[in-house]
Amino acid sequence: MFDPVLLRTFVAVADTLSFTRAAELLGLSQPTVSQQVRKLESAAGRVLVARDTRAVRLTDNGDAMLGFARSILAAHDEAAAYFLGSAMRGRLRFGAADDLALTHVPQVLRDFRQLYPQINLELTVGQSGPLARRLAAGQLDLVYVKQETDHSEGRRVRRERLVWVAHRSLRLDPDAPVPLIVYQAPSFSRDAAIHALEAEGRTWRITCNVREVNGVLTALRAGIGVAVFPRVLIPDDLVEVTGTFELPRLGEVDFSLLANPRSAREPVDALANAIHATAR
Repeated sequence: MFDPVLLRTFVAVADTLSFTRAAELLGLSQPTVSQQVRKLESAAGRVLVARDTRAVRLTDNGDAMLGFARSILAAHDEAAAYFLGSAMRGRLRFGAADDLALTHVPQVLRDFRQLYPQINLELTVGQSGPLARRLAAGQLDLVYVKQETDHSEGRRVRRERLVWVAHRSLRLDPDAPVPLIVYQAPSFSRDAAIHALEAEGRTWRITCNVREVNGVLTALRAGIGVAVFPRVLIPDDLVEVTGTFELPRLGEVDFSLLANPRSAREPVDALANAIHATAR
């Protein structure tokens, strides 16, 4: 009853609240977008979009259709990926930064293995710097890593603010050196912490030097210091303490996908698209 092409156009209009922007996103003309929305309204027998010279908004029926459209398109895309992708074969060597691997990545990989059972997926978890170097050396096909915003490469998935994190039991003497829990050098978050403190004339000392995120989490939960985390990755039992201890503001970090240009494109693109779609 509802053509997926029309549904995609309607979702683009709903997301942008603009026929012009929706047309740009879809690579269509604005009259075509308007025509497709009208066709969907005709199929539904309801007005879905209210538009005048000043604004575009969804009607109550439009809000209902948006939910149905997203569900229909998700099922459509899953089916297409299964039947188009199940024949995809080969080997895919994927690397993920250890803290990013604690988020939505496991679910994405489970879904990917179901959709592409003929692909031999190999996972490497580590630090962003070594993973990027292994990619450049041809040892990995795709990596999901953190990068400085000024030197970001590849395909940016999202940008997040860096914050100071600690256990809620931690107490700091404002006149004492800031106790730092850091990764071994070289480390982006380590450098961000030290540079921010030194820029404000704050003294610091390293209370824990670790190789992986589990070491950082153990030290934080033990209450022996503070660490730098992307805000979205803060575990539920830890808290942001930037304002609590008057610590300097930090910059931002990019979560990015870097691909090996010599690797097979189809499996790399399929996994990259899956990660990008679920991380926004």
